[in-house]
Amino acid sequence: MLATKSKSKPNRPPLPIWGAWLRHPLTKQIKAPLLCTAGVLILWQILCKVTSSDFPGPIEVVAQTWNPYIINPFYDDGGTAKGLGWQIIISLQRVAIGYSLAAIVGIAIGLALGLNQFIRRGFDPMIQVLRTVPPLAWLPISLLLFQQADIAAIFVIFITAVWPIVINTAMGIKEIPQDYQNVARVLRLRKRSYLWDIVIPATAPYVFTGLRISIGLAWLAIVAAEMLKADGGIGFFIWDAYNAGGDSSTSQIILAIIYVGIVGLILDRIVAWAGDKISGPQR
Repeated sequence: MLATKSKSKPNRPPLPIWGAWLRHPLTKQIKAPLLCTAGVLILWQILCKVTSSDFPGPIEVVAQTWNPYIINPFYDDGGTAKGLGWQIIISLQRVAIGYSLAAIVGIAIGLALGLNQFIRRGFDPMIQVLRTVPPLAWLPISLLLFQQADIAAIFVIFITAVWPIVINTAMGIKEIPQDYQNVARVLRLRKRSYLWDIVIPATAPYVFTGLRISIGLAWLAIVAAEMLKADGGIGFFIWDAYNAGGDSSTSQIILAIIYVGIVGLILDRIVAWAGDKISGPQR
């Protein structure tokens, strides 16, 4: 018998570094967002040039805000003359207080509504009315009540962020499978054991959905509240730049808006990550 000759595959030359980089999974994941963002920036720049508008393009925004807003975001000239980094931190401090209060109160009220049918029916119309009130509508009331801009802004954050937490917590309890409740009755679990062993684990995904919605609303509310009445903060920075006017005021506002969007995205991802870690991935 004649021995069959095995066909050896030709040796392929190794991919160059840039070729291997293009095949990397991370590159494939970020390629589309980078290309789309670059396309929007190019289109923005072209439209500003073609229309001969005073509105700055991305190149002008970077050039007019490079020093000190981009390269030195934590400068401090005293008073409210602070860089965008400090302004973001001031806003985050207010959001942290208002959002934490909303989480504590919202979960407690949601538990009460979910566990007691009479309370749920009694307060549901009031909640449905109050949750539709725009955040800025609460600002005059909060200023009359507290007489201080900082506390008023925190109250606006609280009253804006609390409703999604209340509703989602109550909904989570309502959606607990009947089998869980039957097991609790058979085992004669005490109220505390029923809460810790059944209610809280079963409702955790719903609670974190409410928390994730609320962090976005809280960030929206603080920017709006600071634009009207606050000393410092990213909303104050935007409104102050608008009132100051000048050639670079629009660029400062655009840069601040980009900061607001990035921080809002980071806050959303943090809450989503915490929810996945505590309650597991939501489906």
